[in-house]
Amino acid sequence: MKLPRFVAEMNKKQRKQLYSILAAAILYVIAILVPLKGWWRLPLFLLPYAAVGWRVLWKAIKNISRGQVFDENFLMAVASIGAMCAGEFSEAVAVMLFYQVGELFESCAVGRSRQSITQLMDIRPDSANVERSGEIEEVDPEEVSIGEIIVIRPGERIPLDGTIVEGSSSIDTVALTGEPVPRTARTGDSVISGCINLSGALRVRVEKEFGESTVAKILDLVENASSRKARYENFITKFARIYTPAVCAAALLLAVVPSLFTGDWGKWVSRALIFLVVSCPCALVISVPLSFFGGIGGASKAGILIKGGNFMEALSQVDCVVFDKTGTLTRGSFEVTGAHPEGCDRAKLIELAALAESYSTHPIADSLRRAWGGEADESRVRDVEEISGKGVIAAIDGAAVAVGNDKLMRQVGAEPVPCAEPGTVVYVARDGRYLGSIVISDELKPQSREAISALKACGVGKAVMLSGDRRLAAEAVGRELGLDEVHAELLPDQKVEEFEKLLQRKAKGSALAFVGDGINDAPVLSRADVGIAMGALGSDAAIEAADVVLMDDNPVKIASAIRISKRTIGIVKQNILFALAVKFVILALSALGLANMWLAVFGDVGVSVIAILNAMRALKLQEG
Repeated sequence: MKLPRFVAEMNKKQRKQLYSILAAAILYVIAILVPLKGWWRLPLFLLPYAAVGWRVLWKAIKNISRGQVFDENFLMAVASIGAMCAGEFSEAVAVMLFYQVGELFESCAVGRSRQSITQLMDIRPDSANVERSGEIEEVDPEEVSIGEIIVIRPGERIPLDGTIVEGSSSIDTVALTGEPVPRTARTGDSVISGCINLSGALRVRVEKEFGESTVAKILDLVENASSRKARYENFITKFARIYTPAVCAAALLLAVVPSLFTGDWGKWVSRALIFLVVSCPCALVISVPLSFFGGIGGASKAGILIKGGNFMEALSQVDCVVFDKTGTLTRGSFEVTGAHPEGCDRAKLIELAALAESYSTHPIADSLRRAWGGEADESRVRDVEEISGKGVIAAIDGAAVAVGNDKLMRQVGAEPVPCAEPGTVVYVARDGRYLGSIVISDELKPQSREAISALKACGVGKAVMLSGDRRLAAEAVGRELGLDEVHAELLPDQKVEEFEKLLQRKAKGSALAFVGDGINDAPVLSRADVGIAMGALGSDAAIEAADVVLMDDNPVKIASAIRISKRTIGIVKQNILFALAVKFVILALSALGLANMWLAVFGDVGVSVIAILNAMRALKLQEG
């Protein structure tokens, strides 16, 4: 017989719990219907009580033996056994029955959240097809070494990070980036583990061992996110440690003190038992961590990895976002857009600059070499010296050639001619004589303007840019995007100093986020309240340095991350306020004798179920 869907989705332990609840419910109905009175009814109610409550009693005994006395199992055991002793057999079974229903619901809710994240992060490849001795072997990805060639067929998941040496295909990156549009990959392109090869067969040279691959790092991030707790989670943990012994003491006083004066022990013990049932802190202890877990999972679906509940909380408080320029707000792909020679022709000016930068891996150096188009002859270039924050000096064809900013020009005795053209300006001098300037431009990302507008819309008060670029180019970007502040011509150490000033100026209770590429900006990323790595797909440095990792280069997702965090914290606050308000109201009613055991059951199980349902909404808080 085919099981109902909700039962089929349960694990073996949950099904056993469900069957025991159903059996107890049937026995409970029979016990109510049997026309017996007084203590003759006890054996009838002991059967359903034992069927549904033995696990709770056993856990309470085990925990007491370990010194963990004041937990929900202890409270339920004392309350239900006390009700039995007071002759309230029906209420005693009902308390245990509904408590177990709540426990089952909680278990299924947590399991469903974990399953959603497991499915989301089901990116670990089972095997890799590696070429060895002219044959293809199927092995565990952990057994493949750097430099080996792996074959990825259409429909297979890429097992290891590497470079395509043969073939072209469309790559599905949705599990990592949240972006549904496939990316085209050709020979020479890098591919990362966890993505799916959609169309053509690929031969890939492995660049990283499995333990260092993107998929391994991402899985580690998600698995360890729960270890970094937010203030709300720490508050609930501390609250439960104090709250549970306190309510047990209060229940004891409620049972004993009035009874000593009135002599009506049955009445006050009954009230104390109801007080104990209501006092269970399950709703808070479960729903708050579940809310953070769900929020982190929802963000992951959108290609946003948040490393813990503490960073989720900090994101919700961000009032100022500070951006790096290159590769964050701009594409990071430079092109030579202008040249202004003085005393030599344009081709010679670009050639000298390209030769001087022939050993550099900086994107600006790449653009100069592309603009020149020639092959660097190493015999022509000698004594290359890179001067931090200024540029490079090299001996080219026996002459000292300086390529860099205006500060470098003055250092070598050349007087640069100011250039009013927007973009990064590279000045060139030979033997102390100024030869001209080259303008290199970096195109804005198409989503950057939308990203700044989205940040303002979600409550961020200020957007700031820190850049090493010259003031003219940086301010042009700032005006186009509508930034509040632009700080330009900053050396790496000056970036940190400027960021420290922003930290000192921030409002109390707010947070400052820095968005960079995670490589050059690691010092500022680690100093920020929230470090956000942009365009971090496959970047080890970004994943290590940042608190939040955006798995593609779309800056609009910064606002999405902040919105998700604010809604998650909103759900957490709702659960805390709702649970505490209902608890304290029913606790007061039970102490005054205005609440019965059924209302107590709602105060415990009902509140827990509602809070857990609310927490489950956090898993759906994903945005594109």
